[in-house]
Amino acid sequence: MAKKAQKKQQQGYFKFIKWFWILFGSGVLVVIFIFLLASWGAFGEMPTFERLENPETNLATEFLSSDGETLGKLYLDDNRTWVDYDTLPQNLVDALVATEDARYYSHSGIDARGTLRAFLFLGTKGGASTISQQLSRQLFVGVRSRNLMEAVTQKIKEWVIATRLERNYTKEEIIAMYLNIYDFGYAADGIRSASRIYFGKEPYELRTEESAVLVGMLKNSSLYNPIRREELVLNRRNTVLGQMAKYDYISEEEKDSLQQLKMNINFNPESHREGLATYFRMHMQRFMNKWVAENPKPDGEKWNIYLDGLKVYTTVDSRMQRNAEEAVQEHMKNLQAEFFHQNTPQRNATAPFLDISRGAIDTIMERSMRRSARWRHLKREGLSDKEIEATFHKEEEMTVFDWNSDSFEKDTIMSPLDSIRYYKTFLRTAMMSMEPQTGHVKAWVGGIDYKHFQYDNVIQGARQAGSTFKPFVYAAAIDQLRYSPCESLPDNQYCIEPGKHGNMEAWCPKNSDGKYSGENLTLKNALANSVNTVTAQLIDKVGPGSVVSIAKSMGLNKNIPEVPSIALGTHDFSVYEMVGAYGTFANQGVYVKPVMVTRIEDKNGTVLYEYTPETKDVLSKDVAYAMINLMEGVTQYGSGGRLRHSFAKDQTVYKEIITGYPYELTNPIAGKTGTTQNQSDGWFMGMVPNLVTGVWVGGDDRSIHFSSLTYGQGASMALPIWALYMKKNYANEELGVSKDAFEEPEEMTINVDCSKQAQEEEDDLDTEDDLEDIDF
Repeated sequence: MAKKAQKKQQQGYFKFIKWFWILFGSGVLVVIFIFLLASWGAFGEMPTFERLENPETNLATEFLSSDGETLGKLYLDDNRTWVDYDTLPQNLVDALVATEDARYYSHSGIDARGTLRAFLFLGTKGGASTISQQLSRQLFVGVRSRNLMEAVTQKIKEWVIATRLERNYTKEEIIAMYLNIYDFGYAADGIRSASRIYFGKEPYELRTEESAVLVGMLKNSSLYNPIRREELVLNRRNTVLGQMAKYDYISEEEKDSLQQLKMNINFNPESHREGLATYFRMHMQRFMNKWVAENPKPDGEKWNIYLDGLKVYTTVDSRMQRNAEEAVQEHMKNLQAEFFHQNTPQRNATAPFLDISRGAIDTIMERSMRRSARWRHLKREGLSDKEIEATFHKEEEMTVFDWNSDSFEKDTIMSPLDSIRYYKTFLRTAMMSMEPQTGHVKAWVGGIDYKHFQYDNVIQGARQAGSTFKPFVYAAAIDQLRYSPCESLPDNQYCIEPGKHGNMEAWCPKNSDGKYSGENLTLKNALANSVNTVTAQLIDKVGPGSVVSIAKSMGLNKNIPEVPSIALGTHDFSVYEMVGAYGTFANQGVYVKPVMVTRIEDKNGTVLYEYTPETKDVLSKDVAYAMINLMEGVTQYGSGGRLRHSFAKDQTVYKEIITGYPYELTNPIAGKTGTTQNQSDGWFMGMVPNLVTGVWVGGDDRSIHFSSLTYGQGASMALPIWALYMKKNYANEELGVSKDAFEEPEEMTINVDCSKQAQEEEDDLDTEDDLEDIDF
């Protein structure tokens, strides 16, 4: 009986074992079958091998400065720039593995232990998604469905894709892909954008506690966002640090110390309207739109500047660009304060307009209204002109520009028409800086604030050049007549008769102060003090055609009329054109077209474009050097003299308003100020041997200007920006901005030493007197 019972027990045991293995084997076969079904697409489309090898990710076009910094990006939805695993800090990788997938290096895409734990405890003791599965969801599966059956099939697809990813990529590549793909919120797509936006630094610069913040956000970047929920994110960061200590990536002491630190979020939102070099970046967008239209891909398709991850290497130096923007901000804020002071209702009832009728003001306002973006938008919606105009008179809440606010913005209530007039009260500016030998543009500031003033005055705007055009007249005279800077001409009122040089009437320009000394002035003295009568004599001698020819050869390609009045700068030019032209003087007579882009690469580093310099020999070396010598006089004792020293009579006034005055620059500087009629435009063009910079300041309309030359001349409006910019550049010796003298040609055929010429003339007179005493 006992043996029978024992045999029966053994049969039951073997039967249990048999059924266990049958069920286990069936389960394995079912799992294999499910995996096969998933791989065949039974649960939805699966990525092909080619897609696994080249997953589709939207990459922004990146603009890089000449010193290797990111100036900005072009993107629609995804502000993503790819970074390689080698550039990721080890603390970031450690935090990721410790928090998201502790057995990452020991599985092949699916964590069996984690999966079993999640199944047995229904996820209450942690999930089972590996980093590879999370990547597969980000790339191919999408957001988890709320439907149970769909969620299950999604999970199966994740498993299958994760194992395929593990076969196609190394562990390091998968980590890099995951961190590059993830959306951290606030346009922080990928780890590089996230580190720049939340901490203002590159990924390799992240500290352990900063990496822990970003890894903590991987759980749910919308929920765990440091800008909206600081305390929640701080707790999540500390959890990540705890995981790092648990798996021995940091010690308990390090964990305790790091958990006591504040997060120190340095929020730097990246948008097209904010950040460094905004005006330049928008010009680059126009450049890229034109480039992609003319340069298709090898297969004939058009490059997408928002998705294809192009890298655009620009000539702008981020440090010089920052100096330029700071100089503009410092001076324009103070200058604007004086402009507001002069345009209170008590001082100017038609502010900001001056010396024009009410009817003319109404015309300007109506024209501005009809040109506004609001008008165009409402017109597209089908509203009539009368209906649109009515909306411009209704008050509404709006955010407007304000120099006195920390963010340069304030909330207010006004009508759209009043806002147009409000914005017209702000003076505008433009500044461009270029290396004359290469044409490389080093700084570009198109206005005071791109977010509120999007018109780029560097290249889109053109204004009367005033006296900054006079050097082209002098250059023609020196080139054709072989005049030297020491040549003398009388300061008397000078008229060019009717019928000469295309004149219909006599042209008799006055000096700016309406006075004439009657003395003979050297060309150097005449240019330094912007004497109009001497310039009139020069253009009469060489003819307007010669001046226009030289100007066009130096990049001033607009349709310049061949009439004498151009000598005083009546024609409109952009800052971009003027800087390129002045570069000819600093580059020994060779014009180099301004360059903004040196190279374009695709996302794999393949070079798609490299620039070729465009140059033209315009002036001989000795003529160019003579012109530099002439313009050095401007900064030595002329209208640009305040760069070097103080003027006792007006020092108090200028210290009150002109930031940084006196500037006390001692190195050789060539330059020219310019002021147009009624003080509508103020210019300064300044040069040192390896940097040419042009600055313009003026109102949105020519009727918006200062009431006098005290603040309305180029030396007050524009020159201070140049001076502040150069002082900032000189403070950073790494920039290599020259303080040396301009290079003099070895064979100089034009005399530039006026003291030497005066001595020779005196010796000649003595010789003549001696000859008269000899009895032949």
